[in-house]
Parts: sequence; structure tokens; C-alpha cells
Amino acid sequence: MKELSLHILDIAQNSITAGASAIVITIIEDIPQDKLIIIIEDNGYGIEKENIEKVKESFYTTKKGKSAGLGIPLFMEAAKRCSGDLYIESAKGEGTKVTAHFSHSHINRAPLGSVWDTIASLVVCNENIDFIYTHIYNGSVFEFNTIDIRKLLGEVSITSPKAGVWVKEYLKENIKVLYGGVEN
Repeated sequence: MKELSLHILDIAQNSITAGASAIVITIIEDIPQDKLIIIIEDNGYGIEKENIEKVKESFYTTKKGKSAGLGIPLFMEAAKRCSGDLYIESAKGEGTKVTAHFSHSHINRAPLGSVWDTIASLVVCNENIDFIYTHIYNGSVFEFNTIDIRKLLGEVSITSPKAGVWVKEYLKENIKVLYGGVEN
């Protein structure tokens, strides 16, 4: 995948398929430490202990009727290309946490991409799922929480076109502020 935000979308989609009602997405960028960490955590069905290492293998899937499982292996390969790795913590019935570490400055690291588009798409297409998105850039923090946003919107559905545009622009503007006023 050309952007890391697409890996985030893929893993979050796995969380949705696994019955998650809450998904926490965290991005930590620490330039002085040359670290980029992406964490996607859910409260879905979880992965059985014996399958945790298997899901890192190309074409392995736990989904009946599906022939290919490439999301986690591709995300892991993207991390390994950049002196990083991918870790999975999960327990059946308790959810899953996927953590990818990257060397931020590595020449082979894909750009983060349009994270605001990814988060906005997840939010407006999944009204009944709570999303918490936290982005930390050199110690500065931006947090987006759909529980708070739904309260702010009141009677307006978070899936309405008007709310969808607002969510995307809100995310984009606040991420831009996080980066010192420039798009990254």
C-alpha cells in the first residue's frame, strides 16, 4: 500500500468485521527519537492464541469463505522495511491490539497519507461504532472522539453528508495544526 493510512483503514476494517463496538487508533510521531508508532486496538471477538502468529502469514485467514488474508502481513512488511516490526496482542472475546513500529526517517517508509480521510471514512460509514483517534507529534496531542462529536452534533447524524464534510475538515485542520500549520 502506498500510504500507511490505508493499512490503518484495513486493520480497522478487520476490527469492524470482528464485531468491535469501539476502535482506538493512535499515531505517535517522535522525530527526535526517529519513531513512528501506529496502534489499532478494538474490543471485537479477538484472535485465538494459536492463530496470532498465523495471521502474520500471507494468505492465512480466519474468515470462512475468504481465500486471502494479506492486510496484517503487508502492514508487517511495511514496518520491517523501515527497521521496525509489528506486534499483535489478542485474546478470544477480549479484542485485539495491533502495534506497528517504524523508523520515522527511513527512506523506505511510506508516507502517513491522508489520515483525516481514513478516519472520516471509518466514522461516517460506521455510525454505531465509537472511534477514538489520538495523534501525538513530538509531544503535541490531538484527540478525536466520536462520543464527544455525536454530543456536539446533537440531532444531526454523524453519517449525514453535512456532518461527514465537517468531520473530515475538522480532522484535517487539527492534524495540520499538530504539524505546525502545514500538511504533512
